[in-house]
Amino acid sequence: MWKVYALLSALFAALTAICAKVGVKNINSDLATAIRTSVILILTWGIVFFGKHQTEVREISHHTWLFLILSGVATGLSWLFYFKAIQIGDVSRVAPSTS
Repeated sequence: MWKVYALLSALFAALTAICAKVGVKNINSDLATAIRTSVILILTWGIVFFGKHQTEVREISHHTWLFLILSGVATGLSWLFYFKAIQIGDVSRVAPSTS
């Protein structure tokens, strides 16, 4: 099953690059990243609530919180730099170099 998820991930990553390039064409790349992040936030919390997993938050250890927060910081910085790169560069060259 992991192969199906990996293929879906690759498909949506490709769509992300195409949509992001068009989306950052006429606006600041930081603003574009904030909008994208807001959509992701709403989508993922919706999935959590739909699956009734919100009560599991209490069970997360401090160690896990630390690394999830660090991962979030790294992801956020990655997206900021990615959006800036695709805004000023050729997406067909930027996207493969970030994969």
